[in-house]
Amino acid sequence: MADESQDRLRQFSFQVFTKLEGAFTAGMIHLGDRLGLYRAMAEADGPMTSHDLAEATGLQERWVREWLHNQAAARLIEYGDGDGVDRFDLSGEGRAVLASPHHPAFGMGMFHRLPQTMQALELMPESFRTGLGHDYDSHGPDGAVGIERSFEPWNNHNLLRKVLPSMDGVVERLEAGANVADVGCGAGGAVLLMAEAFPESNFVGYDISHHALDRANAKLAESGLRNARFADPGSSPIPSDGSVDIVMTFDCVHDMAYPTPVVGAIRGSLADDGHWLLVDIRAGETLTENIEANPMASLLYGVSVLTCMSSALSEPGGEGLGTLGLPASKAEEMATAAGFTRFRTLDVQHPMNAFYEVRP
Repeated sequence: MADESQDRLRQFSFQVFTKLEGAFTAGMIHLGDRLGLYRAMAEADGPMTSHDLAEATGLQERWVREWLHNQAAARLIEYGDGDGVDRFDLSGEGRAVLASPHHPAFGMGMFHRLPQTMQALELMPESFRTGLGHDYDSHGPDGAVGIERSFEPWNNHNLLRKVLPSMDGVVERLEAGANVADVGCGAGGAVLLMAEAFPESNFVGYDISHHALDRANAKLAESGLRNARFADPGSSPIPSDGSVDIVMTFDCVHDMAYPTPVVGAIRGSLADDGHWLLVDIRAGETLTENIEANPMASLLYGVSVLTCMSSALSEPGGEGLGTLGLPASKAEEMATAAGFTRFRTLDVQHPMNAFYEVRP
């Protein structure tokens, strides 16, 4: 019996420290992205020694070597020592996820903003005591860039080709000329992508993050597009006269302090034959369902505490939905209460999100 107890203790201790390993390796992934280590490996003609990689990046070999050892031990990069010299390489999958910003599977967005996310730990004890969280601008400009890098690669590949065609008549409406609002537009990637594709339509992106709006406006100026603009809804709210044909919300309703009135404002903005494209984290109805069906559930609940739920509780009386707080039933319930009558799940495959078309 004592041996059994010791085994359970060792297993539990091992489980705890695997989480700590993940945290430290996540930090190394951030450095690999930030220092261009992955990019240099992807651009190389073949496997590299630590000296090769240090020379390619202009970094110190001893530091590069230890970083490579972490990545190899974590099985994120490949290595071999056939002639007694360690050489390291990225697999095809590694190149896509770690080093290819234009690949739909590119995954460095959350790692880009990892230091800012972890700094939120210093704020959390007070949040747990007072109940008040912190909005996304508390993560600074790099927080906005991280969100941008998280979502734009997949959207750039799939929004025009898969998502919009799955909606009823939306592509034709955009081609003819429509008024479109992106609520919670972030750095404006979807607005600018669609504005270029549909020059007859007009697009407005709304966001309360000044860091995100700065990014969006800079990208707009660079694009030269004339059929798009960005606005802070605090000073320039979405119209309430039914003049908008299409509203989009990408991964933001669960972050909002007051999503219920926002959904009401979306309904008020839409024409009676309008469309709302609601994209949000795919969530189960219960904790058990999330844990059993989603191997990333613990990550998402942790992200919620440090970012999503924190944002959703950043104002007094915030509703606090959090990362996994908007399952389909809750989304449909909120839409129905706001006056929408049609709600359907779109046939769009995404590793994390669910896609809904909501209509008056």
